[in-house]
Amino acid sequence: MIIDCHTHIFPEEVRKDREAFCKKDNGFSSIYRDSRSKMVGVEDLIASMDESGIDRSVICGFPWSQPDLCSIQNQYLMASASRYPNRLIVFVSLLFSNPGWSGRELDRALNGGAKGVGEIAFYHDEMTSRDVHSMKPILTQMEKQGVPLLLHTNETIGHSYPGKGRTPLERFYELILSFPKLPIILAHWGGGLPFYELMPEVAKTMANVYYDTAASPFLYSERIYAVARDMVGAEKIFFGTDFPLISPRRYFKELEASSLSKQDREKILGLNFAKRFGLDRKAG
Repeated sequence: MIIDCHTHIFPEEVRKDREAFCKKDNGFSSIYRDSRSKMVGVEDLIASMDESGIDRSVICGFPWSQPDLCSIQNQYLMASASRYPNRLIVFVSLLFSNPGWSGRELDRALNGGAKGVGEIAFYHDEMTSRDVHSMKPILTQMEKQGVPLLLHTNETIGHSYPGKGRTPLERFYELILSFPKLPIILAHWGGGLPFYELMPEVAKTMANVYYDTAASPFLYSERIYAVARDMVGAEKIFFGTDFPLISPRRYFKELEASSLSKQDREKILGLNFAKRFGLDRKAG
């Protein structure tokens, strides 16, 4: 069973008029004002999944800065999953700066079949302690219900690229400390946080934290798979592509080139996610 825990799809209105939406949202503009930044719809994702042999995908939209934009996105995600109920898993966008609206939206989404929240990202500004505090009502609810959060993280050194946030790693750790039972998936290998799990107290705190492989071919050599396995264990690594940014087959090639055993590769490619979130093998 192969599960891609990190993909992005957009409604047709956003894809057809990206310039108008860039004017409405600075974070969106920072990534998608460049026409070379790919945006796809659900049909494109399903076609790629079929071609690559992926059974299920987590579908995300974008961390918009306005409730109406989040609503448009979330409605599209829910409608897409209703068309492909055994293939797609919805993670909705919320506004942690607006806990009242986000609480209502989360309830509506969960009642409609959504399974998580994300990808939440701070592209235009860094996440602050005030942001963590404003998240408390929503994250407390998610923690109680076991609803996973997919959170954008990235390395803070190295080359610059669209969507590279400036939030320091200690801010993400602050959030994890505040909600230790919340299932958190840190995108893009956690921006280097796996290294700190070599500290026993950090590993204990981060027992419910997982790392996805999204954008890995753009950031690291294939050695990252074995290194991360040795630091946190293969069970804490989830396969994610950030599709349509990179083709799934490129990840398969790097996994094959890594020194991981077949068993560890199978865990990463889907068994870990399925086991953690109670998914069966049915897909179609």
